[in-house]
Amino acid sequence: MSPAPFRSLISLASALVCVFSAAAAQAQAPAAPAAPPSWQQGRNAEQEKSPLHPFAIEVTGRSAKLLPVDKLKVPAGFKVEVWAEGLPGARSMALGNKGTVFVGTRQLKDVYAIVDRGGKREVKTILKDLDSPNGVVFSRGTLYVAERHRITRYDGIESRLDSPPEAKVVVDGLDPQKQPGHFWKFLALGPDGKLYYNVGAPGNIVMPAYFQAGISRVDPKTGIIENYAQGVRNSVGFDWHPQTRQLWFTNHGRDWLGDESPNDTLHVATRKGQHFGYPYCHQGDTLDPEFGKNRSCSEFTPPALKLGAHIAPIGMRFYTGKMFPAEYQNNIFIAMRGSWNRTIKQGYNVTRVTFDAEGKPKMEPFLTGFLQDEKADPPMWGRPNDVMLMRDGSLLVSDDQNGIIYRVSYGTK
Repeated sequence: MSPAPFRSLISLASALVCVFSAAAAQAQAPAAPAAPPSWQQGRNAEQEKSPLHPFAIEVTGRSAKLLPVDKLKVPAGFKVEVWAEGLPGARSMALGNKGTVFVGTRQLKDVYAIVDRGGKREVKTILKDLDSPNGVVFSRGTLYVAERHRITRYDGIESRLDSPPEAKVVVDGLDPQKQPGHFWKFLALGPDGKLYYNVGAPGNIVMPAYFQAGISRVDPKTGIIENYAQGVRNSVGFDWHPQTRQLWFTNHGRDWLGDESPNDTLHVATRKGQHFGYPYCHQGDTLDPEFGKNRSCSEFTPPALKLGAHIAPIGMRFYTGKMFPAEYQNNIFIAMRGSWNRTIKQGYNVTRVTFDAEGKPKMEPFLTGFLQDEKADPPMWGRPNDVMLMRDGSLLVSDDQNGIIYRVSYGTK
């Protein structure tokens, strides 16, 4: 029999051999493949080698002098011009009581303010190091900002642009899973005084959690959240009809079902609790190949209008100003950011939606010229992202591709 110390050495040596053997085996084992980005979800075998891909913005912005702004076109009697530049990643806009225009960003971390200094506009970066502060709302002296995970408020900020107040949290925990897709939020104040925001689907075509793929609202006084609309894959723009007070919103259809399907859509929510189809049914009449099995599109609320496949409708507003001709009253303007998941690209414009005597909507181009070559990569020089009505009745259009805001006016004003 071996002495006890010798036996202990043998046991220790055996243990070390096992450890090193396991480590060597682990080192030799192939690494698990990285998960594909969320925009690639839903591709079939033939699409794995597709060259289609999303387009990156100019993260430092671009000067209007370097861009073919003269290519922009609006209907007769209207005028389009560069209103402000030097706002990299400019997305959603909100108008302050004193005329300050607040601008959020998605790919960057900043919120801007544009102020008029004796007829000359000045751009200030007022908030920094936020987490995708895409959504902005201004109401009664307070700026609300929607980041990917929370909504905050900045009281009295318009008088303190150079030294903004500390953020006060309205609601937190809006992104508990740190979802990889569609996490940025649009923000709007409803007629009921509540803040409405979207939480998009966490991928191209996946089963969402109960708080995803929908539009929710929060009471800014209590922080209480309600789910308002479900089955909304990704809405990054909504507004309320000036007369009916019903919520209208844009929505992005899923990718990788072909060049012509499904359409992106415009919807109206006539009441709380409606389901608009995702992930089971797309564009109101097309069942999903996977999630639509044993379902019917008749279960869900159909869209009010099909806008085109992969056209990327973003910000939208009803026009209630007095500058444009009377026939524009209560029309909708939609910023079409433009397609990437389509062989022949489309969009990259601002679209006007009108209503006939029965209230049926139809659309027509309003501001065009950003699309240069529908088959190129990239096909555009600019991407409209949000629209906002100014007090004089003119319309501002943000372009996050270049960090520019354009103004559309009518007549001599």
